[in-house]
Amino acid sequence: MAWDGRGGGQNPPDFEEIINKIKGAFKGKFPVGPIFIGIFVLLWLASGIYIVAPDEVGVVKRFGKVAYSTGPGPHYHLPWPAEAVLKPKVTTVRRLEVGFRTVVIGPPSRYRTVPVESLMLTGDENIIDMQFIVQYKIKNAPDFLFNVKDPEKTVKNAAEAAMRDVVGKNKIDEALTEGKFQIQQDTKQLLQLILDDYKTGISVDAVQLQDVHPPKEVVSAFKDVASAKENKIKFINDAEGYRNDILPKAKGKAAQIINEAQAYREAKVKEAEGDASRFTQILKEYRKARNVTKKRLYLETMEEVLMDIEKVVIDSKHSGNLIPFLPLKGLESMGNKKDSKIQE
Repeated sequence: MAWDGRGGGQNPPDFEEIINKIKGAFKGKFPVGPIFIGIFVLLWLASGIYIVAPDEVGVVKRFGKVAYSTGPGPHYHLPWPAEAVLKPKVTTVRRLEVGFRTVVIGPPSRYRTVPVESLMLTGDENIIDMQFIVQYKIKNAPDFLFNVKDPEKTVKNAAEAAMRDVVGKNKIDEALTEGKFQIQQDTKQLLQLILDDYKTGISVDAVQLQDVHPPKEVVSAFKDVASAKENKIKFINDAEGYRNDILPKAKGKAAQIINEAQAYREAKVKEAEGDASRFTQILKEYRKARNVTKKRLYLETMEEVLMDIEKVVIDSKHSGNLIPFLPLKGLESMGNKKDSKIQE
């Protein structure tokens, strides 16, 4: 019964019989043995041809040991078992999750937490739940392939250790608020140092915090603390706003008072200097003509004193023939006031 290649209980073909038939067909025409050997040698030599893609690096092993690396394009290596080639993708960015695992990519996405990895101790002895991812790629293909047995597990363990070390040097407030970016950068640098020390051939592109929060048992207490801190910041901002409003006004008022005092001082100084200069000039005139100067000063003083007073000037020659002058206008006004009071 012939074999149809689909099973069904039928026996497989007899390859020895097929080879014998082929030999019989070519018997006496061609040397079958050398032809088969030649074809086999050609196919064996052709098996050394390989092509490296643009995102790959060819790593050639010679008897199990790394011999050399090749870039993108067609290449040739000695056929098996002398040499073999591995072609890891060096431009692919690999993603590693620490503290959680993606169950369903979604949408909507679903995740499963891993508390053993995510719970960490801060520098002020508080527990915090941190979930983060690490993005990395190959920078040295031979080291990546042969120096580490399980690169992914090595990166995960090193990333977890680096994050715990960095978080242990920071307080919980920094990890929950403005210190996240610095924690990411410090963890990335420390992780790269660890991986370089292990000679893993891995380059860390980024460490990104995904979710950072206190443990579920104390979330409410931390919310109260955060609310109190927000109120504190609000009160501080209000006080600073009030200060910024009052201080310029006070400074302006003080500057005004100082300017007025300086102006008053300058005026008084100038006035005193003027009086002193006038007195000096009068003194000179007095020394030249004492009686004239004395009389002039007397008249000027009387003019200033009697300027707003009603007065009558009587010559002394005729003063004996006149009735004494009385301030009749003043008495008349006083009399009118008394009469008005009596009528009331």
